[in-house]
Amino acid sequence: MAKDFSKKALALHKKLGGKLRIVPAVPIRNRNDLSLVYTPGVGAVSTFVAKHKEKTREYTMKGRSVAVVSDGSAVLGLGNIGPEGALPVLEGKAALFKTFADIDAVPIVLATQDPERIVEAVCNIAPGFGGINLEDIAAPKCFDIERMIIERLDIPVMHDDQHGTAIVVLAGLINAMKVVKKKMENVRIVISGAGAAGTAVAYLLRAAGAKHILGLDSKGLIGIHRTDLTRHKTELAGFT
Repeated sequence: MAKDFSKKALALHKKLGGKLRIVPAVPIRNRNDLSLVYTPGVGAVSTFVAKHKEKTREYTMKGRSVAVVSDGSAVLGLGNIGPEGALPVLEGKAALFKTFADIDAVPIVLATQDPERIVEAVCNIAPGFGGINLEDIAAPKCFDIERMIIERLDIPVMHDDQHGTAIVVLAGLINAMKVVKKKMENVRIVISGAGAAGTAVAYLLRAAGAKHILGLDSKGLIGIHRTDLTRHKTELAGFT
């Protein structure tokens, strides 16, 4: 079954040349239309927005657009396969944004895996977007990257592999608790993995009232007995 989907997916993407297209919001049928969406009419809009930056969301695509950004360092379960390998995933995420929320998302892959350069790149493109969706960036650098970008920008910033996953897990667990008639604070929760997703899940479940969380990584139980923990795992050991 997996091989069938792989073959079909490869054929589809080759036929289409990718999953996304950029289309204008209004038709350009004649010179009058062209004069309104581009020169000379657009000059008035640019002048207005330059003087009233707080109106940018109303007069441009900024208000309904998201940048989906990755360095390709942790793509799905494939690992560090680089920005080109991340691009099909980001196209897919952009297609989901449009299909389920009618939000225009632009996939942006970066030819750097240096945290500071990633932060600079994202902050420099931010004026054109209403939000930033970080995607497929490896732990532990993803935690600092997200934090630094949030500190510098005044628009929503979310690392999907952390918070998107955590939200889904919490929702599923809430439903499960209803089915078995148990309370979050009374159940023992085991989280296998302490990367971006596992860490964010642990923090969100804790915020939701979970009191008995066990975290595990490739070397076993995460706890204060370990001497090989990274900074973010040491913080996890404080409450798991």
